[in-house]
Amino acid sequence: MSVGVGKIAVLDFGGQYTQLIARRVRELSVYSEIFSCTHPLEQILSAGYQGIILSGGPSSVYEDGAPLPPRELFESGVPVLGICYGMQAMGYLLGGHVIPAERREYGKAEITLQGSSPLLKGVTPEDTGRVTVWMSHGDTVLRPPKGFTALARTPNCPVAAMANEERRLYAVQFHPEVAHTPQGKTILDNFLEVCGVSRTWSMAGFIDTTIDAIRAQVNGGRVLCALSGGVDSSVVAVLVHRAIADRLTCVFVDNGLLRKGEAEAVVHTFRDTFKMNLIHVDASRRFLDAIHGVTDPELKRKRIGAEFISVFEDEARKLGDIPWLAQGTLYPDVIESVSFRGPSATIKTHHNVGGLPLKMQFKLVEPLRELFKDEVRRLGELLGLPPEIVWRQPFPGPGLAIRVLGEVTTDRLDLLRDADAVVQEEVRAAGLERQLWQAFAVLLPVKTVGVMGDFRTYAQVIALRAVTSQDAMTADWARLPYDLLGTISNRIINEVKGVNRVVFDISSKPPSTIEWE
Repeated sequence: MSVGVGKIAVLDFGGQYTQLIARRVRELSVYSEIFSCTHPLEQILSAGYQGIILSGGPSSVYEDGAPLPPRELFESGVPVLGICYGMQAMGYLLGGHVIPAERREYGKAEITLQGSSPLLKGVTPEDTGRVTVWMSHGDTVLRPPKGFTALARTPNCPVAAMANEERRLYAVQFHPEVAHTPQGKTILDNFLEVCGVSRTWSMAGFIDTTIDAIRAQVNGGRVLCALSGGVDSSVVAVLVHRAIADRLTCVFVDNGLLRKGEAEAVVHTFRDTFKMNLIHVDASRRFLDAIHGVTDPELKRKRIGAEFISVFEDEARKLGDIPWLAQGTLYPDVIESVSFRGPSATIKTHHNVGGLPLKMQFKLVEPLRELFKDEVRRLGELLGLPPEIVWRQPFPGPGLAIRVLGEVTTDRLDLLRDADAVVQEEVRAAGLERQLWQAFAVLLPVKTVGVMGDFRTYAQVIALRAVTSQDAMTADWARLPYDLLGTISNRIINEVKGVNRVVFDISSKPPSTIEWE
């Protein structure tokens, strides 16, 4: 897809903030794309990238097998910015001296600026005379390469930033992409100025180019979209509908495991508001039968995933020959397979519409594969999707089945729906909906003794889970106000028959996961 003139390549050396680098560049209206550090350099250079950023990473440049960019990169004439490990790689390859630091630096640090450079234009010392940054390194550039000037230092890091202005090579030991480096965005903006990139990346422009690209790709063909009601599939549906109108058919599989009122809301939004061809499949009985008597969470996920594929296949066959399938694949999904990082342990099976079998022989339409989650939300706003869809919190593919701990029955699902509805209403009323990554209720497989009026009760326990996060890779439990917790607890116990106790989960991820199953 054409994304305008200005674009920056980010080479990933396994850094935890690599995606954040790309996002920060896009926030400065320049398109950025992430490549594995093993990607052929000639392909990147021939594609017209006007600047290259080297990410951080966990390796030491002087160890055998450490990933290093080709030396030819620094002779290409393209501006390069090395960040953390990227700085060490630049220094090492160009003849500088890189050693283990006497004292490793992790977290907040203060650099003292030395000299001037276009990279540091507008970066001003604070009252201490130094600049606050975020460090995360165990190695350090003790001496910069020939032709480079040291631009900053800390007591533990003699070269905290360096530059070769003539060759337009820059490097910083700290992380300008994180919020904990307050003036980091200024540094990235300065690098883009050095690169001379035009600031043409925008969501509004993305809509126009994407609609044209979809029309050209499907070339008059019909498209099928698996619609869940989440922001990703919803944005895909609206984009494709704008491109090809009635040649799009959306299939919404109601698995009976959704939250209260969600199925009705999805049907109303897309059938009545957006006037789409929407097939609403009420398959709740099939899904409940598939997990009847199942208590193991991994088996629940697998059976629900398999049943979704089966239902979707049944509906697709009824519609005749449709060659194209539209999916809400996002950029993090794409780059996960090309990152330098090795495989990670499977924590739990994730189910989404991306799990459709290859035997279905669809060709894929993936208009969001260049976007991050926050960009998709912005796109949804521009496309006119209602806030309750745009800002819908992440919801697991197996739905409430993995929030009903133990056996899933109709009665237990109904009880959890009512309790969760209270959570959603009160969080929204408190104005916290967008501040929280997720907030939801979990039905525990235990009963406790209680007293209601003059009677002893033996009833169910609801756990309240609320977390804050940037990307769900890590999460912290949300410090909800006590008054809000009290209101939620009182309402659930008073309004949801069969519940006599509410508890609050104060576990972070790691070691816990966000979902209980």
